[in-house]
Amino acid sequence: MSKQLSTPDQGRRQFLSRTLKGSSALMLGAAALSSQLAIAQQSVSAQFNQPMSGEDYWQMAREQFSFPETTVPMNAAKLCPSFRSVAEQVAFLTADIDQDCSFNNRSKFLDLLENTRALVAAQLKVSAGDIALVRNTSEANNIINNGLDLSAGDEVIIWDENHPTTHVAWQVRAARYGFNVIKVAKACGIYVCVDGAQTWGAMALDVKALGMDSFAASAHKWYKGPKEVGLLYIKADQRARIWPGVVASGWWGNGPETRLSGARKFESLGQRDDAALAALSVAARIHDSIGSARIEQRTVQLSQHLKSGVQSLGLPLVTPLDTALSFGVVVVQTEAGQGGPLSNRLYEEFRIAGAGTGGLRLCLGIYNTLAHVDRALAGIKQLMV
Repeated sequence: MSKQLSTPDQGRRQFLSRTLKGSSALMLGAAALSSQLAIAQQSVSAQFNQPMSGEDYWQMAREQFSFPETTVPMNAAKLCPSFRSVAEQVAFLTADIDQDCSFNNRSKFLDLLENTRALVAAQLKVSAGDIALVRNTSEANNIINNGLDLSAGDEVIIWDENHPTTHVAWQVRAARYGFNVIKVAKACGIYVCVDGAQTWGAMALDVKALGMDSFAASAHKWYKGPKEVGLLYIKADQRARIWPGVVASGWWGNGPETRLSGARKFESLGQRDDAALAALSVAARIHDSIGSARIEQRTVQLSQHLKSGVQSLGLPLVTPLDTALSFGVVVVQTEAGQGGPLSNRLYEEFRIAGAGTGGLRLCLGIYNTLAHVDRALAGIKQLMV
C-alpha cells in the first residue's frame, strides 16, 4: 500500500525538483502557471478520492504532511502543518516571482487570486464578492473593529468566551474613543462579528445560513493551508458600514471611492504573498476532495477518543464531553500554573506538541491518527496519574 500511495506524491515532488533546477522554466506565463496549479489540484484530488475507508484512508491523509513520527503536532487551535502539496506550491510559485518580479510577470496572480476566492466562497456558501483574503483572523477582526463608526456613548457587546486578543483589541479602541465594552453571553439585534478561527477547515459551514454580519478565520489553523493567509466575510448589505483600516497599493482609486468590488476593498494591504494566496486553492481542492462533513466526523472521532481516554485515567476535563461545546479542542484540567510545564514535558519526553492554554490543551487534526492519540494518553498517564 505504501508504494502505491507514494507514487502521486513522488511525481509531484519530482516535478517540483525538476522545475526548480531550471530558471527558464520558472518564468511561466499565466496559462502555464494555471496549468501547473491544476495539475497539483488534480493530483491531490486523485489521492484523496482513492477507494479507501476507515483507518487506511486516514493513514493516507496523514502521509500528505511532512512532519516525522518523532514529533507529532496536536495544537491545531494555534497552528497546523500545511498539506505537503500546499507547501510545495508556495515554494514553486515564490520561485517564479523571484525569477521575474516584474509587474508583467506578476499580473497573472490576479486571476489565480480570484480562482482561490471562488473556491473558498463556494465552500462557505457565499458569493465571491463577500470574501476578502487577508492575512489572518486577527487582521480580519481588526478591520471590523476599526472600520465601524463608533463614538463616545456607543456600546460594543462582546462574548465572554472570546479569544483574549479580541477583548483587548476592543478595549484598546474603547480607551481611545470613549465607547463602552460590555461582556455578555448572548445579544440580539446588533452587528454580529464572528471569530471563526476554530471552525474554518474543521467543520461544515454555511456562513450565509448562520446569519452573521461578518466572519473571520485563518488558513494556518484547521484549514492546513499556507501561512499568513486569512479570510474576512462581510455580508453584502453591511459592507458600506465598514471603513478599510489600511489603504495601500492596490486601492485603485483617487480618493475614498475605490474601483475594487465587494469585500476586495479590504485587501488593499500593500505587497502580499502572491504565492501563498494562489496556493490556498490547492488546500481548497483538498478539502473539497475529502468533504467537510467527513473532516468534521474525523475531528470528532479523534477528540472523543482522547476525552474518553483521559476520563478512563480518572483525570478531570475542562472541556465538555458534548462535541457541540468542544469539538476538536480537548483541555485536561491541571493544577494552577501547571499547564505549560506539563505541555513542555509532554513534548520533551513524548514528542507530542500541545499547549498549556487553560490546562493541558491538545487539539487534533486529520493528520493525527488514533495511534497518535494513544501515544498522547500514555504520556498523560505517566506525567499526571
